[in-house]
Amino acid sequence: MSDLAPTTGGAAARTDADNRYKAVQHKLKTFATAMDLAGTELEQLLIGMRRNAQRAEGLAVDIANAELDRRFIEMTNQVAVALGGAAVEVQKLHEAAQEVSGLATGARRTHARLYEGLDTIRSGRPERTPKPGFFAH
Repeated sequence: MSDLAPTTGGAAARTDADNRYKAVQHKLKTFATAMDLAGTELEQLLIGMRRNAQRAEGLAVDIANAELDRRFIEMTNQVAVALGGAAVEVQKLHEAAQEVSGLATGARRTHARLYEGLDTIRSGRPERTPKPGFFAH
């Protein structure tokens, strides 16, 4: 039995229409953190699946050495193969989570490079800034 249990500690970023600089930065950071956490959990799952696949293979050998019915050997081997195949897919998912985390971090840096100066100017003045599109009419 696995010791893994779903976590609820990852804070989800709200997907609202708040596109202020600090709100977008917070959403990107929260998303990257959640993907890092998912990557860590997937890595733990992968290790457990590989370990269980090896145990199942060893068990199949033990069953064969005990000269039990052939179908038990075959079923145990099928479990080992299924766990190995699932581990391959979990590995792909783990790699995707790492890639998305890196992309989110990169997007956050790019966003900061492009808009941080503007936010500093807008936040530092006492006058309110007109809503987007105000000057378009």
